[in-house]
Amino acid sequence: MQFDEAKIDDAVLALLYLTLHDNGRAWKTLDFDAMNRLHQRGLILDPASKAKSVVLTEEGEARAKVLAEKLFGK
Repeated sequence: MQFDEAKIDDAVLALLYLTLHDNGRAWKTLDFDAMNRLHQRGLILDPASKAKSVVLTEEGEARAKVLAEKLFGK
């Protein structure tokens, strides 16, 4: 089966939104390839660090909120 990476990235970004804490930080225990794509798109800061969390950009946080509501809202 082939997967749509854009849809995967949207789901990952929405999941990051669900774990936001401390001024836009989110736990980064998700797929590294998806995290790298989100970084390349300017939605998160560089995930390649020793930190267990990643910082969402302003644009990333706004998009993440919309996606979280769309994918997981009632």
